[in-house]
Amino acid sequence: MAVYTTVTFEQAAPFLADLGLGTLQDIQPCKGGIENTNYFVDTDQGSYVLTLFERLTREQLPFYLELMRHLAKAGIAVPMPEADASGKILHTLCGKPACVVNKLAGRNDGSVTQGRCEQVGAMLARMHLAGRDYPLAQPNLRGLAWWNETVSTVLPHLDAEQSTLIQSELAYQNHIAASSAYAALPRGAIHADLFRDNVMFEDQTLTGFFDFYFAGIDSWLFDVCVCLNDWCIDHTTGEPDDILQASFIKGYQSIRMFTQTERGLKSAMLRAAALRFWVSRLWDFYLPREAALLTPHDPTHFERVLKARLTFDL
Repeated sequence: MAVYTTVTFEQAAPFLADLGLGTLQDIQPCKGGIENTNYFVDTDQGSYVLTLFERLTREQLPFYLELMRHLAKAGIAVPMPEADASGKILHTLCGKPACVVNKLAGRNDGSVTQGRCEQVGAMLARMHLAGRDYPLAQPNLRGLAWWNETVSTVLPHLDAEQSTLIQSELAYQNHIAASSAYAALPRGAIHADLFRDNVMFEDQTLTGFFDFYFAGIDSWLFDVCVCLNDWCIDHTTGEPDDILQASFIKGYQSIRMFTQTERGLKSAMLRAAALRFWVSRLWDFYLPREAALLTPHDPTHFERVLKARLTFDL
């Protein structure tokens, strides 16, 4: 989360009151993340997160907001968008598309245990199954088409070794995506960015997933692999942690078993997930947008993760 658009107390107070959320008591900018403007707001009725969308269009946003509403109604612990008197959940503030969601219970401390991995895996599987009847469709906007477009943009900033690695991996992922096995992967709505900083816990109990603004229709396996590349690795070396990975997969398969095709493409999708975030972090690092609060993530982290996955694949 970041701040690109400043929202004052005087601007937020009537906006929240019009949504029936009570009298504003405090508003504080969120410092994490990179895509949207986010504020924590407290009223006399509760605590919420106010988001102003900086890149997603008004036409694209219903997919994300309605997905959260769909999942919340299905009993998945995700934020529920707050509706106005007419039932609309997409609003406007400071000339930007905006929404308000309830703030999940618990806290986000980034720590990882086997128990936490198992809980996240199980809830991710429940989320995938709950989204099977979600009626809206929108592709993963940071999927293969975006990688193909963006790699050429970041190449001038890479050295020869990095350039060779990123282009060869992109060619491999294009080859995989053209295969019949890839076409057979189970698909549906995915979170696509379920890193540890997008999950809340109260003590050691999972209380919810948030930040669905990279969601889209894609393979469930890709969603799992995004998680494995963050929850189940050594963050210093990028090497996979087999114990944590086994716990995550145990949790997921307690709800939904992987298909034979998914088991066969797991290695390729772990590489795909690493490539996706290496490309996006390179893009954010070398082509940043101006923001009042913004610290781009280190792109070399996912370069290490990709190299570790390639070594593991040999």
